[in-house]
Amino acid sequence: MLNMPPVVKNLILANVVFFLITIVLKQTGTDLYPILGLHFPLSEKFKLHQFFTYMFMHSSQGIGHIFFNMFALYMFGRVLEGVWGPKRFLTFYLVTGIGAAVLHMVVTYFEYQSLIGKMSPDQIAYVKEVGYQIWIEGKNFSDPLAGKLNAILNTPTVGASGAVFGILLGFGMLFPNTELMLLFPPIPIKAKYFVIGYGALELFFGVSGIQGSVAHFAHLGGMLFGYFMIKYWNKNSNRFY
Repeated sequence: MLNMPPVVKNLILANVVFFLITIVLKQTGTDLYPILGLHFPLSEKFKLHQFFTYMFMHSSQGIGHIFFNMFALYMFGRVLEGVWGPKRFLTFYLVTGIGAAVLHMVVTYFEYQSLIGKMSPDQIAYVKEVGYQIWIEGKNFSDPLAGKLNAILNTPTVGASGAVFGILLGFGMLFPNTELMLLFPPIPIKAKYFVIGYGALELFFGVSGIQGSVAHFAHLGGMLFGYFMIKYWNKNSNRFY
């Protein structure tokens, strides 16, 4: 921790603190996910601040979610902060994280519109009236359309993955020929090919619906916003400061 640049260090600390507080408060009956997790804008649980706070929330079902996000932030973020400096790196992190949420919500909106087009007004009203209560009880509607609509309205999106994917994209753009060693399989691969491959997989998973519990378009949103930010900085670097 002593050798980490300040923004990466403080981001990791903030995420870990939020993670621990979330677990502790949940034991006392206070659930932070409906408050700080990002809800669909047409949900009654949505608040504007969630576009920011969702990045510091992670699943409390084990440490895998937060561990891999923070590990990637440490591995790649410290390099980018060393190149850009704290101010620019923090700006990049926050913009890609919020951008990831924006794209995820846009894609969800189209999914929402498709669903309500297949349901009657009474069905939609009933889901909105009782859906949250059965959701917090760990249940859902047996009807697939009603169940999907209820999940859209009441499932919070959490995690720093969108910003982390932006950082991964940034690393691949700045150091395209740096070789990374994969774990599975244990082979070296250049950063540019790793980023392209990862992005292609996320697009495939997002379109196909495989791993539906993962916000694949949020990951792509982080990469997309990161790409345009770097392109803008390269063209107008004298305007940033």
